[in-house]
Amino acid sequence: MQLTIRLAQHHTAGLRATAAAHHLAAEARPPVELRTRVGWRLVELGLRLAAAPRPVPAAC
Repeated sequence: MQLTIRLAQHHTAGLRATAAAHHLAAEARPPVELRTRVGWRLVELGLRLAAAPRPVPAAC
């Protein structure tokens, strides 16, 4: 019985260490700001508008 308890404690400690490492990695990542995302979306939109064919005006 003691062996299973020790194994469970060891497994729990491993899971906690993995979770702690994940939390540290998540904190170390720079946050993507909303302004940056909106800015790139506007750039993409501008490129699409610039690449779109324009209608040719009718010659009178």
